[in-house]
Formats: sequence, C-alpha cells, structure tokens
Amino acid sequence: MTTPAVLTVNVAAMRLDPSRHPRPTGIDKRPLSGPARVEVPGPKGSGGVGLVGDRVGDATHHGGVDQAVYAYARADLDRWEVELGRTLGNGSFGENLTTAGLDVTGALIGERWRVGSDVVLEVSSPRIPCSTFARWLDRAGWVPQFTQAALPGAYLRVVEAGELRAGDPIEIVHRPDHDVSVGVCFRAMTLEPELLPGLLRAAALPLEIAERARRRTGASAPR
Repeated sequence: MTTPAVLTVNVAAMRLDPSRHPRPTGIDKRPLSGPARVEVPGPKGSGGVGLVGDRVGDATHHGGVDQAVYAYARADLDRWEVELGRTLGNGSFGENLTTAGLDVTGALIGERWRVGSDVVLEVSSPRIPCSTFARWLDRAGWVPQFTQAALPGAYLRVVEAGELRAGDPIEIVHRPDHDVSVGVCFRAMTLEPELLPGLLRAAALPLEIAERARRRTGASAPR
C-alpha cells in the first residue's frame, strides 16, 4: 500500500474563463517546484485562499475558510484519464494538492490530516462541479458526467498554518465518530437529496450545507 503523501502542490496560473462574459479564473493550477506557505484565509467573498500565491477568480463561490485548500487523488485522475482518453497532469482538476495513497472521497467531514511537519488541514466538504470546470476541460456534458461518478475531491480548512511541499507525508490525525464521508455529502447535495438529513451527524459541516440539510428535515438552526 502506498504511504499517503502529497505528489504535487499546485497554485493558479490566472487566465480568462472563455464564457459569454469572460472573467478571470484560477482553475488552471500548476505544480510548484518548492515549498508553499499555508495560512488561514479570510471568509468567502474576500478572495482569500489557503496557499500563498494561489488565487481564485470567482470569490463569491470559491475560497474562504471552508474552501481554503482543494485536494484530489491521483488515482481518481488516472481513472478519468481512461474515461476521457486524454492525459491529465497534476492540477488538471484545479486541485491544490494532488495526493497518493489516500481515499479522498472516503474521508470523513471533520477528518484532520497532518501534512508534512506542521500543517494540519480539516476536511470540510466536497467540490461541486460548475460551468467553469466544464469549459476548462472543454467537454460537453462534463458537469453531469462528473456528478454521476461521485469522485468530487475534498475542500479543506486550515487548522494549523505552516509550509508544505511535494513529497510530504499525509497522516490522518483525527477521524470523527460518524460515517458522513465526502462522497456521501456529495451525493446528498447532488443526486440523492434524501441523504441530506443524515449529514447533520457531522458537526464540522460548513454552515451553508448544514442549513440546507436542516431545511430538508424542517428543523431550525440551533440557538
């Protein structure tokens, strides 16, 4: 079994999203040759992200505390290479960390990873595909195709700041006492809304997802 590790650390090379109304996007992520500083960003809407040197184009929907860092498994990229019939380099899906030996889809909401010697990250939510992602891959029908596969990758919060780099080991240092995985959360938010109430077992859910789950149950937010 491969020891869990970071294969590459990837940051944005800003470009224009070729939509009807072009705007900058940071989805084009490219591997760094050296270390990256990881910090706790500002809230969503501020444009803040976890890796110094990285950027997002759409600050309304990306970045912030709950989407500070995005991780995707190299094994899942390899699967997509076969399905799409094309080469996908590390960073191709806009991920900051391309990982090896780690079941990212099976990671639990609130699970914590120590990356290298001093960075601690916490799994917060799955990535939901958008039209920018489809245009980046230049593939019609990409959003439903990605959704059906249910291999979303994980957004991570920064719990402890520091430096990380390619080759750093990843150690799971905390695994919560529930069964709400990234994959379950993704399916609940996309194909299987009947799963939404069960997401409330995960205390570390982002507020917007927890509120959506409560609306499904008819429950109000705790005071």
